[in-house]
Amino acid sequence: MDNVSSTTRGALVLHPTAATTAAAPAVDGATQRVLRNTYALLSLTLLFSAATAAASVAWALPAPGVILTLAGYFGLLYAVYKLRNSAAGLAAVFALTGFMGYTLGPLLSKTLSLAGGGQMVMLALGATGLTFLALSAYVLKTRRDFSFMGGFLVAGMVIALVMGLAAAFMSMPALGLAVTAMVALLSAGLILFETSQIVHGGETNYILATVNLYVSVFNLFTSLLSLAGLGGDD
Repeated sequence: MDNVSSTTRGALVLHPTAATTAAAPAVDGATQRVLRNTYALLSLTLLFSAATAAASVAWALPAPGVILTLAGYFGLLYAVYKLRNSAAGLAAVFALTGFMGYTLGPLLSKTLSLAGGGQMVMLALGATGLTFLALSAYVLKTRRDFSFMGGFLVAGMVIALVMGLAAAFMSMPALGLAVTAMVALLSAGLILFETSQIVHGGETNYILATVNLYVSVFNLFTSLLSLAGLGGDD
């Protein structure tokens, strides 16, 4: 059977009070292996992405633009899904995360050029790390099932993408700000959802689990970085 997780699964049948007070079920060995492999690969891809972003800043590489960014992202994401069950899938994961690190470089350069830009980057980085750790720990500790959020989160991200493109092409800063805040909230929700999918066996492919979590962390960081830069000149 295909390893791709379903975007929506059945909601909890238990009453919310019972769900929060009942003892969390133990995680089986297969799920533990997926969790270990996912977090190990996620750590490596985040480090690799940070390295490519640093290289992009150091070499002052130009921004790829919206069209090239979307084409590169969806093209490499397609490659990851096609190769998810082979060793080549790992190469596709690093290609995708490296490309996304490169696209992050111009945003970092722009932020660092602002007054207090270094503090903005560190603030966004710290907030992203703490948010990811807190949300992941909550799911792993309580074993709460957040699969009911899948359809809402996917729809929200589609709406955010459409609104974001409209804000970019129509030069609407207020709309862009609203989309940024929306993406930050949706990314936090996706971290809950994706971690829950792994814990409850909805995602058994650690390559896909890694990419899903990476994209959520990436979007959360860029959104917080943009919000932190509101006090700058641009």
